[in-house]
Amino acid sequence: MDLQLLASVIVTLFVIMDPPGTVPIFMSLTAQMSAKDRNRSALQALLVATGVIVVFAIFGQSILNYMHISLAALQGAGGLLLVLIALQLLTGSTSGEENAAKYKNVAFVPLGTPLMAGPGAIVAVMVFVQQSTELSEYLAVGAGIAAVLVSLYLAMRFAGVVQRVLGENGVELVTRIAGLLLSAIAVQMIADAVQAFVKGAA
Repeated sequence: MDLQLLASVIVTLFVIMDPPGTVPIFMSLTAQMSAKDRNRSALQALLVATGVIVVFAIFGQSILNYMHISLAALQGAGGLLLVLIALQLLTGSTSGEENAAKYKNVAFVPLGTPLMAGPGAIVAVMVFVQQSTELSEYLAVGAGIAAVLVSLYLAMRFAGVVQRVLGENGVELVTRIAGLLLSAIAVQMIADAVQAFVKGAA
């Protein structure tokens, strides 16, 4: 296994997918759930994110080419979706029960995608796969993806411990902060997409 590539994949995806940063968002979206339901949502989100990343790692470029979609368009769309979610977290207009009704299952959207398996992670994985030519490199990419996904699951799995420590007011504060950070992430994604479009046009 290519250890240097493994380290590169882990560091890159850890920064993009940000397991610690997922905790406050996960807490806010699952605030009204029982511990059992929250743990099930964490596992479902992990499975969704894994499925999305694996599919795009293998077939991503072919899918985008077939549908005539650029990576910049994918990134911009993900950013717009995150803006809507961030506004709900900031204004408190959507409670846990309303989230469940709105998204049907928050483990699928927005947790599994685009928060965990978002455009940034998808693009990064596609680039790593396209640059790999040997079995050792493919193994390194796969192991790196698995390591980051496991860290994401553990962060969500023990979010309940954090919630008990912070209390109700603490969770409310963290929710607002999460909304602010998520809005900044969304704006950055959209800005990067616009910049990519401008470069492409030039």
